[in-house]
This record gives sequence, C-alpha cells and structure tokens, in this order.
Amino acid sequence: MYDGSRVTDAVEYWRRQENLRKAVSIVRGREPERFRWRKAVGRVSESIGGLRGRDRLIVEEPVREIVLDLDDVALRREIVIDARRVGVDFDRGEVLRSHTLADLERLSAEQGTDMSRLRRHVKLPTASDQIVDTAGAIVIARALGDHLRTRAQNLLLQVPDSDGPERVMMHHQFMLERAGRDRDESLRWLNFARLLLG
Repeated sequence: MYDGSRVTDAVEYWRRQENLRKAVSIVRGREPERFRWRKAVGRVSESIGGLRGRDRLIVEEPVREIVLDLDDVALRREIVIDARRVGVDFDRGEVLRSHTLADLERLSAEQGTDMSRLRRHVKLPTASDQIVDTAGAIVIARALGDHLRTRAQNLLLQVPDSDGPERVMMHHQFMLERAGRDRDESLRWLNFARLLLG
C-alpha cells in the first residue's frame, strides 16, 4: 500500500494479508481523528477479537497503548466502546468511569429502564458494591436504544398519513401508540448509556 492511501483502505489491505502488525503500524503512523482513523482502529479491533494467546497479546497491547495515548478524551472513550462491541477490552479502569452495581441500579431507576433486559446480555455482579463492565453496559444500552428507535420508525412508516387518501384505522392507532412507547423507551436507554459514559 502506498503512503497516500486512506487509512481504512491501508488497514483493510493488511488485514486481508493477515499482517496485523503492519495494520497496527499504519494506525500508529496516521493522525488520530473521529472518522476514518476510528473506523480503521475498529477494523483492527475486530481482528484482535478472533485471536488467542500470544498472537492476541502481540497485537492488542500496541493498539491499547495507542488508544491510551490519545489526547482526544471523547475519541478514546468511543474507541474503547467500539472495541468492547467486538469482544476486545482496552479499558482497565483508565478510560471509562467505574460504576458499581448500585450505581447502575440507581441510574436505571432514574431513567426508567428495565435492568433485566441489560442482564440478558451483560454479566453483572451480584454484590451491589462490585464494579460492573461499564463498556459492555454502554454497548448494550445503545444497542437497545437503537433497536427500539428503528422499530418505532418502522411502525410509523406503516401508518398512513392522516391527510392522505387512506383512512387511519383502529390498528393504525395501536401502531402509533406502540411506536410512541418504543420511541420513549429508546430515549431512556440512550440517556442511560450517556450517563454511564459520563
């Protein structure tokens, strides 16, 4: 790959060549920014998730160092969350705020979210003073928020316009009510994720 290529293209090329060390050096050599560079780091993280043992350590630690050295706090946090989404944990308490199970339950009660939905996807401790997987909780809360928002939008698309030729029937009213509930729950989950992120 030539030096002027986009960081995403260069990283993808070396991933296909199964040379992750070269992909890491490409990421290390480019200026960190929130779009292509972040996406390139995400692609490297995906590859790390499939590795085990020494092979994983050789690639994961240099990427973790790159992430920890970032001056942009928001970018650092988003890269940690992107990595957690694909099963890689760059954060050992340095990037995201630590939360206990009690903190999580308090935030959930404030936002009106259902903790049992979170428990289905993230392993949470049993004692209220134990630290939770903050990145994992944020990933799931955002995913739930996005899913509910998409579901609400899909329901709204099936309802005819009130000023159009097709009549709004009783089942359309139910769909509108359900879309409203889904939209509200989506906002609660996204706010919950935002508060966890700090």
